[in-house]
Amino acid sequence: MKTATARRRVLTGGTTAACVAATVLAATLSGTVETRPAARQSDTAAARTLPLGPATLTETRTSRRVAPGVTHLAIERGRASADDVWTVTIGVATSEPEAAALEERVRAAGYAPRRDPTAGPDPRGPAGRPLGWTVRVGRYADKAAADRARSEIAARGLPGSVQHTGEDGHATTGPWSLDVLIVDPAVFRGRLRAELADGIVPGRETTSAMARRTGALAAVNGGYFVIGGSRTTPGNWIAGTDGDLAGVSVIGGELVSEAVNGRPALIVPGASGRGTAVRRVGTRLTVRAADGTAREVTGLNRQSGLIVNCGGVGNAVPFSRPAHDYTCGNPDELVAVTPAFGTTAPQGPGFQVTLDADGRVTDLQEGRGGSVPVRGTVLQGTGAGARWLREHARPGATLAVRGAVVDAEKGTRLPLTPKTSVVNGGPLLLRGGRTVLDPVRDGWSPEDIEGADRAAFYNGWYLRRNPRTAAGVTRDGRLVLLTADGRRPGHSAGLSLPETAAVMRALGAVDALNLDGGGSTAMVVGGELQGLPSDAAGERPAGDALVVLPRSPR
Repeated sequence: MKTATARRRVLTGGTTAACVAATVLAATLSGTVETRPAARQSDTAAARTLPLGPATLTETRTSRRVAPGVTHLAIERGRASADDVWTVTIGVATSEPEAAALEERVRAAGYAPRRDPTAGPDPRGPAGRPLGWTVRVGRYADKAAADRARSEIAARGLPGSVQHTGEDGHATTGPWSLDVLIVDPAVFRGRLRAELADGIVPGRETTSAMARRTGALAAVNGGYFVIGGSRTTPGNWIAGTDGDLAGVSVIGGELVSEAVNGRPALIVPGASGRGTAVRRVGTRLTVRAADGTAREVTGLNRQSGLIVNCGGVGNAVPFSRPAHDYTCGNPDELVAVTPAFGTTAPQGPGFQVTLDADGRVTDLQEGRGGSVPVRGTVLQGTGAGARWLREHARPGATLAVRGAVVDAEKGTRLPLTPKTSVVNGGPLLLRGGRTVLDPVRDGWSPEDIEGADRAAFYNGWYLRRNPRTAAGVTRDGRLVLLTADGRRPGHSAGLSLPETAAVMRALGAVDALNLDGGGSTAMVVGGELQGLPSDAAGERPAGDALVVLPRSPR
């Protein structure tokens, strides 16, 4: 495990230490190290410390200049707490009868249950109403003992998961290990862009591999994506094509994945990063026949009938609002597949039309699947979408497919140029310097969805501490990228979503959103992975990344 001292040694190398600049965002000196107990600092300096744990915790910051206008800041804060232990969680209860029923099952199995309150309220209201309790068994000094207890509990017919109470979201001393990348477009002369794993939508690639492949100075993992293979029906897990982006994506000005409508995204309008913004977005996709008849295109570069994170359009079921880590469906799809998907279109029943680069129909077929033209589009229809294609697609006829990214609140179209990148994310963390967390609107509500245990999901994903990746923009236009290690007691506790918003605000961001986290969290600087991945297998292959590239050779 890499300690804070080891991290400083890696970062500083043979450079000379110097004074840290007056603010975090101005820290551009190479190899600068500063260690300080927050309580001993002036009001100005103390304002720079992270709002994690007691104010008296020691915080160490190491900064280095990666390139002109690009700064990497490593932060180590806090210490392990003797009050934090390993335990076995049996379930999450949101009512007294539910908690009592869980406790009765625990007693019947021969164990003594306890209730630990969740770290936040029920976002559905009324105001101040607690989400509930976690019903647990035991307090163990190490994970091995908790694992043995969980195996015994499982043998007696009870569900259970091993958790560390330092990750619950309640008060703790940490520790925390974070990395921050700051890009100043006023100085930066390189290029900033989103990059697809392996250069296409299907498949995944580690952030480290994407950084190597593109020659990046630095990189962070991007938005949400699918892990696993296709599934024919929707349900309470992320289903679809492995690597498929679960939200909006624009690569080099080309829209390659539709939005989870109304969710936030990071908009990078140009290569320097100037004008980068965080906005709630939607997508509008249509196809128009030669006779003027138009139809909504419900999906882009994905398997028909599987709308990951929901938020779809048309006949989306069971609803069209966002629902994180849940797959909605649609029996009446019309999905466009472009070369960004690769050479082979998704297979399945329905009707398919192939268009050349000018939108002319070159092929019609019953059933979906087959090759995608290098320059052209495949339209795949199911249900009513298939009937529309059969009625309007004729060999040699023209079908015009159009797509746009829109500001979901203003309804205005966002201009896309060959240098525009858009990365999906959520929830929205900050707007105008204020915390604006809205778990219901962004799809993390604890309500039941077709029997799914969303209360446990909300508690585990939103209120408890996890590895996190976030992006934000300062008032003067600098881009702040954050990764926080987590799920490693003794090294880093991770961040809850409220803590992530508070940290981004402390780092100077006024607008910010959460990106994909957990095992996907990764930052690469100078070809080296920063921090420690939470997955036992190491760095997790992701669907996309945001890469910081050097200036193009002339």
